[in-house]
Amino acid sequence: MPLSLLAYALCRGNRRAQNSVLLIFSLIFYAWGEPKYVLLLMAMAFVAWLCAGQVAKTDGIVKKIWLATAAVIVLALIGYFKYAGLICGIFGPVPEFVQKIALPIGISFYTFQLLTYVVDVYRGEAQPQRSYWNVLLYAALFHQCIAGPIVRYQTIEQELFGPRQPEIAPGVSRFCAGLAKKVLLANPCSSLADTMLLADSTAADAALLTQNLEALSSLSVLGAWLGILAYALHIYLDFSAYSDMAIGMGQMLGLHYPENFNYPYISRTVTEFWRRWHISLSTFFRDYVYIPLGGSRCSVPRMVRNTFIVWALTGLWHGASWNFVLWGLWFFVFLMLERAGLKKLLEKIPILSNLYLLVVVAVGWVIFRFTDIRLGLTLVRSMFGLNGNPLTEFTAEIQLQSNLFLLLAAAVASVPLMKHLKEKLEVLVSCQRSLETVWNVVVYSVIPVVLLLLSTACLVGNSYNPFIYFRF
Repeated sequence: MPLSLLAYALCRGNRRAQNSVLLIFSLIFYAWGEPKYVLLLMAMAFVAWLCAGQVAKTDGIVKKIWLATAAVIVLALIGYFKYAGLICGIFGPVPEFVQKIALPIGISFYTFQLLTYVVDVYRGEAQPQRSYWNVLLYAALFHQCIAGPIVRYQTIEQELFGPRQPEIAPGVSRFCAGLAKKVLLANPCSSLADTMLLADSTAADAALLTQNLEALSSLSVLGAWLGILAYALHIYLDFSAYSDMAIGMGQMLGLHYPENFNYPYISRTVTEFWRRWHISLSTFFRDYVYIPLGGSRCSVPRMVRNTFIVWALTGLWHGASWNFVLWGLWFFVFLMLERAGLKKLLEKIPILSNLYLLVVVAVGWVIFRFTDIRLGLTLVRSMFGLNGNPLTEFTAEIQLQSNLFLLLAAAVASVPLMKHLKEKLEVLVSCQRSLETVWNVVVYSVIPVVLLLLSTACLVGNSYNPFIYFRF
């Protein structure tokens, strides 16, 4: 990132040179971990570029054929790399060569972005790019190609290929806040979740499965809820931190990526939760799947079918395992219940509505975490004391006491308390020029430097830094 910013600054005033710098550094970044899969990214971008160009030149059935060609090819490629094992498992043992297929990093994100490009050109909402390299740049931008947000082509087209105004100070501040959120909060929450639950959520053999089932069934109610609370905080802080860093890096260059999270844990219904969680994914499925299928402007059975398809695909997008499909359908059930009248009932009881949402989401994260559904069911039973497990025990109490400040800090970072406080302080200092200057120095210089130093210190001393969405 520092080298790319330096090279980018040296090309000031030359948009083509700046974009060349972005493309070169993006390909180097992607190749750093998986050199051979750069060719896959380039090939999928070529398919999207070629088909979009033909879509713009043709009409009628031919135009639809080119659109379908792009969709079939890119979806077939992600299907091979991501879902070959799941598909083969339906019909019998998974062949050894399929088991060895590695999932290219970020393929779920740049596949969807390339699809939005072709579809937007088909709909007349965007103009086709003459240059293949421009399409590749759009798909490969290293700020967000690995783990989102999913950026629609029409959202970024004007800034990426036209005039843009860098916002260095806000971008640096947002990046450092995201880095601190990841390193100082998400990583410790992940460690606590792995301590209370199972670090390995799979069951490779019968003996290990039995051992894991016994461990989860013997958890106290406090231990089970402590573990899933830590996991819920981890998955939000981890993913939103990456989005913060991506948005911050974009701002430094004058690129405005869409917000991906809006404090989802303050929601009162599942419907509201999914308007606040992974917004770019929800928007993608709404605009490119749900509405084209007919959306809600159709008969009730068709609306239910459309919603079912969207949430089955949402779950499947997250991973090639049946627990992810079940996770998506878990939310589908509650969305349908809320549409049928539960939402109106919850609005009448606001005190209970947020508690309802948090319990539904917590059980959902159990389904999400454990690829073996038996393990997830065992943990759910422990959460509600249905395994004959105790309400509390010594280990859980010690872990709670040891991590209380971490959990409180993570909880504060998951709600808009600091955001509202910042907005009120900005209103107060804006009335006095001297205070406004001090405020800008503190917010855009002192705090980012402190967060960067603390994060760097933690990174140097700790090699445990997994981004949870890398594997999706």
